[in-house]
Amino acid sequence: MNSIGNRLRRWSRAVHRELSFFFSGMLLIYAVSGLVMNHRDTINPNYSVEQRRYRVEESLPSRESLTRDDVVRLLAPLDEAAGYTKHYFPEPDLLKVFLKGGSSLTVRLSDGTAVYEKLTRRPVLSAMTRLHYNPGRWWTWFSDLFAVGAIVIVASGLSLLKGPKGIAGRGGVELALGIAIPLLFLIFF
Repeated sequence: MNSIGNRLRRWSRAVHRELSFFFSGMLLIYAVSGLVMNHRDTINPNYSVEQRRYRVEESLPSRESLTRDDVVRLLAPLDEAAGYTKHYFPEPDLLKVFLKGGSSLTVRLSDGTAVYEKLTRRPVLSAMTRLHYNPGRWWTWFSDLFAVGAIVIVASGLSLLKGPKGIAGRGGVELALGIAIPLLFLIFF
């Protein structure tokens, strides 16, 4: 029996080591993007949002006489004249301008107060978080392979240590806690 246990541990060490190295990049990507997604209320993983408040100094035409050219002139100081897509009035005195890429400008016609909201794509974080939404068939295959690899890593890791530090001792207690905590959250929260 001891010989079988030693061979199992030796095999487990090799499998655990090789799969851990192979999937460590994927694990880091999922961990970082998962942290960002957990805190979407404080950080937008897809865009950096920058707001600039200012006052339009020139006199503005009334809602009825405002033309597309007037709106494009408002965008020129922001270097967004070419980014105009459309505009509308969510309130009688409030002009909202939509720009390419998701940016926008809001101007109160009566007093000229303006808010320019510039969106800039976060290239690395947005790509990483996109992986959580299964972006394609090939990704499904790789993420399934990753999931199976993670199961094998866990299973092989459970047999690495024997005695009081292994699954029959402290390792077993830690495993039970690692299973119980998520289950408690699912049941009570």
